[in-house]
Amino acid sequence: MIVLAAGQGTRMKSPLPKVLHPVGGRPILGAILDAVASLAPERVVVVTGPAQPSVAAFVQARGAVNAIQDPPKGTGHAAQCALPALEGFSGDVLILYGDTPLLTPETLAGLIAAKGPHALALLGFTPLDPGQYGRLILDPDNKFLLRIVEAKDASYTERAVRFCNAGGFVLDAVLLRELLAGLANDNAQGEFYLTDIVAGARAKGLKAVAFDAPVDDVMGVNSQAELAEAEAVFQKRARLAHMKAGVSLADPATVYFSADTEIGAGTTIGPNVVIASGVTIAAGVTVKPFCHLEGVTIATGAVIGPFARLRPGSEIGEDVHIGNFVETKAAKLDKGAKANHLTYLGDVSVGAGANIGAGTITCNYDGFFKYRTEIGAGAFIGSNSSLVAPVSIGDNANVGAGSVITKNVAPDALALTRAIQTDKTGWAARFRSMMRARKAASAKKD
Repeated sequence: MIVLAAGQGTRMKSPLPKVLHPVGGRPILGAILDAVASLAPERVVVVTGPAQPSVAAFVQARGAVNAIQDPPKGTGHAAQCALPALEGFSGDVLILYGDTPLLTPETLAGLIAAKGPHALALLGFTPLDPGQYGRLILDPDNKFLLRIVEAKDASYTERAVRFCNAGGFVLDAVLLRELLAGLANDNAQGEFYLTDIVAGARAKGLKAVAFDAPVDDVMGVNSQAELAEAEAVFQKRARLAHMKAGVSLADPATVYFSADTEIGAGTTIGPNVVIASGVTIAAGVTVKPFCHLEGVTIATGAVIGPFARLRPGSEIGEDVHIGNFVETKAAKLDKGAKANHLTYLGDVSVGAGANIGAGTITCNYDGFFKYRTEIGAGAFIGSNSSLVAPVSIGDNANVGAGSVITKNVAPDALALTRAIQTDKTGWAARFRSMMRARKAASAKKD
């Protein structure tokens, strides 16, 4: 398989390479590679440009081969650059463009099935407005592909054709090498066009077919506006898929998912919830409105939010309650633990049944290093407490409200660090009288 991803993406107007822009929290190129993985390809070659080290690193991290196109001389030349990595390979080669994040395994399987005994199959689509897309001209029986005509070169009759070129191909590796070797760059741009392989196949008397793919599947991303359109399609698909699997969405249009989101049946998600990458939610969880989840696992029976933020590394156990304006990071909360209000839990383990009072902070960072806090099962942390890590609170221990804990607390102990309360009888009345007199004197001067 070959993915052509050497384009500069100048219309994105972004320092991030086009193919690394995310859709559903996953780079565009990653989405394509994930779709192709279902086909179990023997080799995957991604063609990149010379000034794209981040793309090359991503390709290598995914276990694919990176081929460099330098200098760029068109899409046909890009495919030529991939050929050395296919040395010795026989069989069909799938060629895709690296800017189509919505491709599905079903569409790719359909393209391969359409090829059948024919020499070549091309990925096509039928948009409502063909616009500037290249037209696919079929034979009178609408069975075989005769040629591709660019919109600017099309006749009036050809422009009326709505079947358009989406860019993907599948053909035998031996034939691919022959057709690429026969490409010419005698055009205004002086480039080698991959689409010319259709004419090359026809010149050899070979049959080519075109597979009509769903329009959304072949949507290309070349600008920030198109990226947003692709994201909208992804989210619509994800919402429908999760609801079909038994997830209740109170207001689907306001819930955002990632490509790797996993949610069990019977889970309920309220409005305005963002689920970023790396989230696994078990069955029977309640996520209330205005929550942001990322890199977290949530066990059955847990109740999250509203207005909660769960950050990477958090593990939320069964029947745990995470309430309003609570933030967790690298926090493990065991069964039945509760943190219901206005709390930060970072780099912490919280035992089963422990209760974390409102305003509690785990002070986990000294400006240089992170430290962990251990809170035992059944412990009770009073409101407005600061636990200065590294520190351990024993099982069933109590921390009095307003305490700053800097030393370990033994199991079943009570830890207090408050100053002794002092009451001054009549002070408040005297203070008010003094301040009123001062305010009156100030008013006379004005």
